[in-house]
Amino acid sequence: MLNKNISQIFLTLIAGAFSASIHATEAGQAAPQFALPTLQQDQVVTLSQYSGKVVYIDFWASWCAPCRTSFPLLNKLHKKLKSQGFEIIAINLDEDKTKAAQFLKEIPVGFNVLTDAKGEWADKFVVESMPTSFIVDKLGVVQHVHHGFTANDITELEKKITELLAKK
Repeated sequence: MLNKNISQIFLTLIAGAFSASIHATEAGQAAPQFALPTLQQDQVVTLSQYSGKVVYIDFWASWCAPCRTSFPLLNKLHKKLKSQGFEIIAINLDEDKTKAAQFLKEIPVGFNVLTDAKGEWADKFVVESMPTSFIVDKLGVVQHVHHGFTANDITELEKKITELLAKK
């Protein structure tokens, strides 16, 4: 009897993990339409506000070492391509906002930083590693999902973003 219960629990856990991966936000799918507060809590930002733009949605946390590498490079890319219709939305997952604020004091950026302390939207996008990013085209469709970050990644990401910006 005990082995049967353990087997049922195991199968339930496997099925749950499998169904979560089936519903992960992937290339070709519409990006989930979030509404989240800025880190300063002074406004709510929605993905729909960026309709017609290419958007890099970056889920990150203050403890994420690759994020310390990505933020300065993403900030440069944002400055370079913003006039062409490129935006970055960084969604912080820290439960304690002060940790994210301290990170941004050390590494300031010129793009919107939102907070998802409960991880609600990270769950809807199915973020499984830090950072995880989604490149969304002008129509709101995810065109690329990127896990992790190294300095060498920026070249390929810029190429993908530039190609999407060139599309009418």
